[in-house]
Order: sequence, then C-alpha cells, then structure tokens
Amino acid sequence: MNFSSRPSVTSEVDGGNGGADAAFVRAVYAEHGQALLGYATRLVADRGRAEDIVQETLLRAWRHAGKLAADDRPLRPWLFTVVSHLATDARRAERARPFETTDAPLAALPSGDELDRAMQAWQVADALATLSVEHRAVLVETYYRGRSLSEAAVRLGVPVGTVKSRCYYALRALRLALQERGWAP
Repeated sequence: MNFSSRPSVTSEVDGGNGGADAAFVRAVYAEHGQALLGYATRLVADRGRAEDIVQETLLRAWRHAGKLAADDRPLRPWLFTVVSHLATDARRAERARPFETTDAPLAALPSGDELDRAMQAWQVADALATLSVEHRAVLVETYYRGRSLSEAAVRLGVPVGTVKSRCYYALRALRLALQERGWAP
C-alpha cells in the first residue's frame, strides 16, 4: 500500500514542523507498529530488545518524516529494512563485546562468615580430640546433640551429677586446649 496516498497522514505532515512529524510517527506506529514488533522479535528473539529496535526505527522515521511523507513509494518496506539493519547491528555489537557473566558463580562461593564458621568448627574439633573420651562424650551429648543433663546421663549410663561435673571439667579442658593453640577469645 502506498503510504503517501492516505490523506489522513500526509495532510498532517505538510510544513515539516515538529508537531506534524510527531503526528506522522504516531500514525506510522498505529499502522505498522505491531508488524514491526513481531518482525523485530523474530530477528532478535528478545521482546525487550525488539521494542528498543522498533523505537529506534520510529525515531529514524521521525527524523526523515518530511522525506518519507513526500515519497510516493510504500513506507512499510523502508521500515522493515531499518528494523533488519538495526537487528544486524545489534548482533554485531553483541559479538564484538566480551561475554557478560552474572554473579551466580560468586554466590556459590562461601562467604567470609561461612569460612569463619568452618574454621572455628575445625579448631573446636581439633581441640575436642585432645580431651578424654568421657569429657568428649559429655560435651558431644550436651552441646552438639542438644540433650539435657538428665537425657545425657541416661544415654551415657552415669548419674546426672557425674554429667554435671564432667561437663564443667570438659569445658575447662577444652578452653585450655584452645588457648594452647592460640584460638580462644
């Protein structure tokens, strides 16, 4: 269809002022916008980038509104050619840039807090290995497994008072072992 044969659009463009050019672009978008967007989307396979390409196409149509309205050739082929060229330019620009990475690999790395916790766990485990079997068993039951004194006493087969005293002396021995290694606060 010949664009210049439509009086509703060409009558708005005479004189070449900005208001008429804006009306020209609005009319072009109303008539060709959906088709341009569909074509651009097929070319770049990304709706957001396709919208940018259509916007740039309409900007170029606005810049050349006087020439395009005065030309008796159809406007649609010119618009589709501009979209095609812009999509090609976008692909070339994308290939010229280095590959963009995301922060996802960094998220998989342990943070400083996680490393500190792992280091502390290693230090405590190393210090626990130096304790007697009885003291280590009481601390494991009460602190690591979260059992009460009476539950730990049943589990270990000793009276509750023995669990209390072993817990007290085990904590002192653990603190001393950590201090000897320079790890205690």
